[in-house]
Amino acid sequence: MARPFRFGVNMVTPASGADWSKRCERAEELGYDVILVPDHLGMVAPFPALVAAAEATGRPRPVATFVLNCGFWNPALLAREVATTDALTEGRLEVGLGAGYVEEEHERAGLAFPPPGERVDRLVRTVDALDGLLGDENHRPRPEQRPRPPLLIGGNGDRVLRLAAQRADIVAFTGAKATEQGMTALSPGELDERVAAYQRFAAGRESPAELNILLQLVAVTTDRPAAVRPLLEYLPGMTEADLLKAPLMAAGTVRQIADQLREQRERYGFSYLTVLDPYMEAFGPVIEELGGT
Repeated sequence: MARPFRFGVNMVTPASGADWSKRCERAEELGYDVILVPDHLGMVAPFPALVAAAEATGRPRPVATFVLNCGFWNPALLAREVATTDALTEGRLEVGLGAGYVEEEHERAGLAFPPPGERVDRLVRTVDALDGLLGDENHRPRPEQRPRPPLLIGGNGDRVLRLAAQRADIVAFTGAKATEQGMTALSPGELDERVAAYQRFAAGRESPAELNILLQLVAVTTDRPAAVRPLLEYLPGMTEADLLKAPLMAAGTVRQIADQLREQRERYGFSYLTVLDPYMEAFGPVIEELGGT
């Protein structure tokens, strides 16, 4: 039986206190279940933003990081932030972790940007440290949720998916990949392969994880090619037809988008859908169309 849909909005646009609260309240009105905050320079700091989001809303039980860049965080200090935020939000925190991928941000922060394998090593150490520290009854401060808040791990590589299969409550798949020419969207077949790899790693789990994907575009329109055409300059080597088939693109009428997302849940298992906040309003009618299914 398919897991019911859950909807999140990733708040990538900085705002003042009053505007932040209004936008979080609006997300709640539109039916979003989770308010998420990324971890990038130039955007809001995740933990204070999530505390403010929790204060402004009621129904979206969780607030979540999506995702923390482990290269930015000392694990012991991160455990303090997680425990404090979970306590201040009365147990509403979900913790999303990733290995980090933006070299320029590391340079701006004066941090080393190691090769991919070393970044994944740090992700593994961070998960180990959080489990150890937050699961220790003597750790202070203590999180509201025991032994720790739910964990999301995001990525597509084999080592990250293996770690997610072993340790995560939620697995976030990336619908794009880096190439020598720049970023490109995964084809349906490529995403099939990545989900199949995860399912192999997760074969021994007692209970299945929730599977997430971030929709990079939402356009309610009757002209689907026109909606994706502006993205071609940022995705070299892709055609309009490629983009229209890419699972991270949601373009069409409300009914078409809803049907696409139902089909993707059936094909890949994606029941937890996240959109970027510039598309928050556009996706609202889709949430209504999919509500309760």
